[in-house]
Amino acid sequence: MTMTFNSSVRVPTGKASRYLQQLCKHWSHDLAVEFTEHRGNVVFPRNARGADWPGDATLVMNARDDALDCSLEASAPEQLEGLKGAVARHLDRFAFREAPLAFDWQDTPNG
Repeated sequence: MTMTFNSSVRVPTGKASRYLQQLCKHWSHDLAVEFTEHRGNVVFPRNARGADWPGDATLVMNARDDALDCSLEASAPEQLEGLKGAVARHLDRFAFREAPLAFDWQDTPNG
């Protein structure tokens, strides 16, 4: 069984659904993505961009009226940290009018 490393963040914004859909459409060109107006799921393959992680990573997003909730699950701490940065950079790019957005990631202890 692969150990998982998790982190979540609530990003305050009134445009959560828009950003969720933009991000999912953007990543759907290269990644396995499923999304609706209010929920998105993105899978980052373990070997993406030449990496060799123990397992795939997933991002789950839920759009609220006043925030976008993001939850990451990765197979290694470095994979998790890299994806936190990727999510923040991409969301800030789509939210350029209100960027930088507030990202206060909360890591979940393993166990």
